[in-house]
Amino acid sequence: MFDDMMLEKEAGGRHLLLGNEAIVRGALEAGVNVVTCYPGTPSSEVPDLFYHLQSCGRYRMEYSVNEKVAVEVAAGVALAGGMSLTTMKHVGVNVAADPLFTSCYIGMPGGMVLMSADDPLCHSSQDEQDNRTYARFMGMPCLEPATAQEAKDMTKEAFLMARELQQPVMLRTTTRVSHLRGAVTFGDLGEPAKTVPFEKNPMRFVPVPAVASRRHYNLEEQLAKALEKSEHSPWNSTSGSGRIGVIASGIGRAYLADALAEQGWEDRIRILELGFTWPLPKKKISDFLAECDKVLVIEELRPLVEDAARAIAQECGLQTAIFGKGKYLTPFGEYSTVLVARALADFLGESLPERKAEGLPDISALPGRPPNLCSGCSHRAVYYAARKVFGDEAVYSSDIGCYTLGIMPPLRTADFLLCMGSSISAGSGFAMMDDRPVVGFIGDSTFFHSGMTGLANAVFNRHNMLLVILDNGTTAMTGHQPNPGVASPVLGGSCEHLDIEAVVRSLGVNDVEKVKPFNVNATIKTFEAMKQRTGVRVIIAEEPCMLFARRTLKQQKPQVAYVAQQGEKAVSCLNDLACPAFRREKDEQGKDIVGVDESQCVGCMVCLQIAPTAFKARKRS
Repeated sequence: MFDDMMLEKEAGGRHLLLGNEAIVRGALEAGVNVVTCYPGTPSSEVPDLFYHLQSCGRYRMEYSVNEKVAVEVAAGVALAGGMSLTTMKHVGVNVAADPLFTSCYIGMPGGMVLMSADDPLCHSSQDEQDNRTYARFMGMPCLEPATAQEAKDMTKEAFLMARELQQPVMLRTTTRVSHLRGAVTFGDLGEPAKTVPFEKNPMRFVPVPAVASRRHYNLEEQLAKALEKSEHSPWNSTSGSGRIGVIASGIGRAYLADALAEQGWEDRIRILELGFTWPLPKKKISDFLAECDKVLVIEELRPLVEDAARAIAQECGLQTAIFGKGKYLTPFGEYSTVLVARALADFLGESLPERKAEGLPDISALPGRPPNLCSGCSHRAVYYAARKVFGDEAVYSSDIGCYTLGIMPPLRTADFLLCMGSSISAGSGFAMMDDRPVVGFIGDSTFFHSGMTGLANAVFNRHNMLLVILDNGTTAMTGHQPNPGVASPVLGGSCEHLDIEAVVRSLGVNDVEKVKPFNVNATIKTFEAMKQRTGVRVIIAEEPCMLFARRTLKQQKPQVAYVAQQGEKAVSCLNDLACPAFRREKDEQGKDIVGVDESQCVGCMVCLQIAPTAFKARKRS
């Protein structure tokens, strides 16, 4: 079984793991005591697996309400002498930056590791933020795995370094590293790390200005020790020969190895691989540059290593020509073996043979498949009701979650978005400058993450907006992780359920209504009533996420919809609701008709309420 395999005690086992699964094994081998997180792709599999394995009793794990809280809890653990891991996606580090900066100043005796999962190409994110910059900014050593084996080994190394230096260490992955799959050889599991006794020392751990200014010197001393480790680290290695060099970091190292093997160019270049990327091994880089006439730097996103290499060359008086960002290696998106091969060919003055797509079908004529709300998603019913009442008259302030897909036509209920929790605050600000109604949407998990403060601010400053809290009972977008609003039976007694309405009212909102989105007419009436009023108003739309209801709550509606009468009503419902269960078909005469895919229909019956003459219900077959 997978659980037994992940908890193997003996070294030597070899298993096929996701990069994120390998990180879990590395943390277990290091003896991690506490794991905290706020889930976010591409990091989510790490805390989810820890949550799944927690019955082993080796550690404690919690889903925190946001990344800042996750870091603060983990910091408290490390201050108390425990070994802690905090995981999040790249934008989550923005939320957690405040305690992280100070944690680097005061130091963490027990050892704290931050997993920052970056997302080049914005697979599931609002930006391509490069958190190697944060490592430099905060003064935090940074390790970057490129394979599943490195993900396991570097995680363990990060913990050992964090405890030895008493400094937080960043393990920086990307989507490609987190979700690749590769062979991993296990080390000894051992026992959980022993606690380092806490010794009271306010002149270190209470960073009032007089303390903080002195601790800044300590941080630089610890970074000097980390630099020495970087210079001699096996993760920073040279290979090959010749006067033409390539410096590659992170996942770029894997692309480079594949490109060289494919083209047979292994013997033509000298390589410096960087896996321990901050502090950069300046002497190792300068020695490498001195042995080369020209060097190509391969790194995704920002040219951080490239700029550092130029500075090192200038400082050492080297004439080595340094190349990096340009025609092929841009600061945008993910790289690939093909892209790196093209950059290498250009760098070496070679031409690449044309790649033939033999046996592959022509997919250019296939229609696009933009992301869409699931069939039977209650958010769709809420958005339909909102547009029936407000249409284009309102401005819609959106937030981070699967409900952001309300941007898609015909729903069109997302006009601007900044970050987690911003629908309330940014919506309030917009309402100050514009007379149009402002309707904000926020999910239950996002509300607890960072929406409560925005709502308190809106009440305090007497803003004028309607907020819709889309309570689907789970953290749906990232994989149905728990949040404070999840029903108590689902939490199994391990956490305390918080009632959203009680929280909203306690923040001073008096105008609060609850709706069941699948009761479309009642939901529309509630929107109509709220439209006539001013001030801070809140609608709480309660309906379990369809996938969560089916998989976790074991709920499935017994009926499905079908088209009983073709015509204008059926077409209008298809165009206005755009449920993925709908499909356009042709009848026996070749005439266009509307159909319902029973395998996709979840039985919400929203279409029956919108067009009762066109749609009917029948038992699920």
